[in-house]
Amino acid sequence: MIQQQSQLHQKREHSQKRELPDAAATQALGHDLALQLPPGSILLLLGDLGAGKTCLVQGLAKGLGIDEPITSPTFALAQHYQGQGGRALVHLDLYRLELAAAADELLAQEEEEALALGAVLAVEWPERLSVLPPEAWQVGLELRDPTNPDAGRTAWITPAGR
Repeated sequence: MIQQQSQLHQKREHSQKRELPDAAATQALGHDLALQLPPGSILLLLGDLGAGKTCLVQGLAKGLGIDEPITSPTFALAQHYQGQGGRALVHLDLYRLELAAAADELLAQEEEEALALGAVLAVEWPERLSVLPPEAWQVGLELRDPTNPDAGRTAWITPAGR
């Protein structure tokens, strides 16, 4: 876990920073990412509880042509969505998986499914994994003021391979 935190901080140095004043801007970032991510991409979403990870996935879904409501799969662990034009989304939440082996196994299963569907795989709480997929994009979200979620967020976007 400590090695992963180091990897995440090193990645931030090579990231694009974006200020997100509200939930609409967070969703717009997700929408923009949907237009950039090729099918089969992995998107790791980092941030504390309430930082806006699911909000970003809602925008990602809209960008993929998915009209149904997007909620956090905290208890289901994984949600699958089919969009227009064959675009698809697999949304994973590893928060409840305390053992890295369980998180790794679920990611492997869902990554295989996402590749078969040509889906974008969005992973909340990737810190639970034993190793971060090197080919993944990363988006870190941080509340500007942890006591006031309406104060906006800062996002760090790191494309795959950086």
